[in-house]
Amino acid sequence: MLGIFLDLETTGLDPTKHRVIEVAFQVFDLATGECRARFQDFVRQSKEVWDLSDPVSLEVNGFTWDEVQQGKSEQEVASEVKSLFADLEVERGRAVFICQNPAFDRAFFAQLIDIYTQEELRWPYHWLDFASMYWALKMTACQADGLSWPERLILSKDSIAEEFGLDKEQRPHRAMNGVEHLLLCYRTVVGMGTK
Repeated sequence: MLGIFLDLETTGLDPTKHRVIEVAFQVFDLATGECRARFQDFVRQSKEVWDLSDPVSLEVNGFTWDEVQQGKSEQEVASEVKSLFADLEVERGRAVFICQNPAFDRAFFAQLIDIYTQEELRWPYHWLDFASMYWALKMTACQADGLSWPERLILSKDSIAEEFGLDKEQRPHRAMNGVEHLLLCYRTVVGMGTK
């Protein structure tokens, strides 16, 4: 089974008016822990799209107009992703997406490769949520230890990392930083492979 650990950076939070400006993922064989592929690209956007950007989102990810203009077109990025997934034989039942915020990432990823194309290619439609994995493990541990469920539980990746003595994600929030931090947290909390 392949795990596609994915993160995106965007011009804002609303997929009806904001667009993707960075895509990054790493594909792992979840049984062996072997990294099968790494992918990272900036996505060029028009001035009209850029002018609709949410300033708070741009402050978080640190992207500038000039930097985004160095990226590739959405069509070029989509073509590269499709080619890489074909080479890796990514398909439903053999792979899953793993993200910190899959509702966000899936909506924006569909801007690059629409849902119907993903269906035709038989890509996984399961986008797994790392925070939910942590939630389930925490609940199981509380039950096993006879502990009551905490009154407050923050599910940000940085909060989960802190509980396990891990560093917070590097700033600014860039997609590959997010992927690397997600992988660190996943390996620590869930585990991966035999290596």
